[in-house]
Amino acid sequence: MIGLPLAISSWDEKEIQAIERVIKSGHYTMGEEVSRFECMFAQYFGARYAVMVNSGSSANLLAIGALTFKKNNPLKSGDEIIVPSLSWSTTYYPVSQYGMRLVFVDIDLESLNISVEHIQRAITPQTKAIFVPSILGNPADLPRIKAICEKHGLYLIEDNCESMGAVIEGKHVGTYGVCGTFSCFFSHHISTMEGGMVVTDNEELYHILLCLRAHGWTRQLPTESELHKKSEDEFYEKFNFILPGYNLRPLEMSGAIGVEQLTKLPNFLRIRRQNAEHFVSLLSESNDFVIQKEIGSSSWFGFSMILKESSQLNRSDILKKLAEKGIETRPIISGNFLRQPVIKHLSYRKYGDHFHAERVHDAGFFIGNHPIDIRKELDSLHCVLGTL
Repeated sequence: MIGLPLAISSWDEKEIQAIERVIKSGHYTMGEEVSRFECMFAQYFGARYAVMVNSGSSANLLAIGALTFKKNNPLKSGDEIIVPSLSWSTTYYPVSQYGMRLVFVDIDLESLNISVEHIQRAITPQTKAIFVPSILGNPADLPRIKAICEKHGLYLIEDNCESMGAVIEGKHVGTYGVCGTFSCFFSHHISTMEGGMVVTDNEELYHILLCLRAHGWTRQLPTESELHKKSEDEFYEKFNFILPGYNLRPLEMSGAIGVEQLTKLPNFLRIRRQNAEHFVSLLSESNDFVIQKEIGSSSWFGFSMILKESSQLNRSDILKKLAEKGIETRPIISGNFLRQPVIKHLSYRKYGDHFHAERVHDAGFFIGNHPIDIRKELDSLHCVLGTL
């Protein structure tokens, strides 16, 4: 490897063979390969159901949408959903698109995850859910957050698109909430080209997810469902629309690739954690940088670095020097999302100050981690930083 890119391919001949298998079948849209991947995914993460879609962003949209169609206690327009001010854009958009109000709270600077203390203080009678991302592979404090949700009668929804394979208190992150979302984008823990997944243990939500994923029709539903009882007219049921859905179906190729990638995930995670152990050993005593503090067992999406207030270094100078050495960088997710221009289009309120998200925005950056050994590249990074 030359330098240190943000992302690399994790495919080998197995994924190519999977694509060829689908091409030979002549069936390219969602079918048996997708179903197989869904079953494997649910089993791997200990969920009852898994629904594959065309991206992690679509998974977030589907999760929020499904909760608005629950028979009892649905989310509805005007409800407030607590979120951190550090996350990806499509954590926020579905909430606003369904007419709900985002309530932004600050993060913990060390873990980069949502501040549990701020959650507790931000809850009002209008609060109906907490939408929790686990940032850069690092588990949020989900046991405490789940206890808060149970105390106040709130939905816990997990955006786990950056943290596949992370574990806290012996349970997979993404399975603490009423539903959890995952991403299989190129740069993520497994890659199906584009792809995402929603997992849930709730049968009603599972049926709503199936319906919303494909046009709002009943075709993929079982014969007997609380959502809809199918007639015996198969011709009619193939084009029977009951919910205002989407077309978020994945390609059959993506399902086939997912089957191969999921079998490799344990080894991918082992290598990512090996790289992370080395990164932490190099920088944990740094006088200039705050690095992410691991909660539970992180799946280490990448490595964040935030300049300490006492540091004399300049971020722009650091980024320029790293680029000269072929070490790619990017912002830590989107920084403080309250400072993104799109915020004017969203319905939201801000709870408290956001000092930590501001610090990430102004003084943070991110480098990639990979499912291959990059310890030598991390040594080079450390050497470059030592020359500043």
